[in-house]
Amino acid sequence: MHTYERDPGVDAYLAALPEWQRTLCQRLRDLVHAADPEVQEVVKRRVQPYFVLHGNVCALLATKDHVNLFVYDGGIVPDPHGLVNAGHDNTTARTIAFWEGDPVDEPALLEFLRHLIADNRAGGWRKLKG
Repeated sequence: MHTYERDPGVDAYLAALPEWQRTLCQRLRDLVHAADPEVQEVVKRRVQPYFVLHGNVCALLATKDHVNLFVYDGGIVPDPHGLVNAGHDNTTARTIAFWEGDPVDEPALLEFLRHLIADNRAGGWRKLKG
């Protein structure tokens, strides 16, 4: 599943993580690219991996005890599977946080990401929400 163009800064970010976070982040990275092959990687804020296509799609942030997948959708992408577990009231992004050993519902996450990317292609959440 590593057939996409990899940003060396994202590789460096993942390489510095503890094994379980590196493995999880690589899995999430692969899923983002599987959601749409045109997604591009970029490093913003000096080190943080972002995934973009017609705007921000999501970003990874490893913390001391978990990994955050920030989804930049303005809270309008439906979440019927309950993936989002933080930031429900945030006007620009929500969070899907994973702790060591947490399962990743890949079909649900792919559905969520594909909807978010479709919204980006349609002009983004600001246009769609207005």
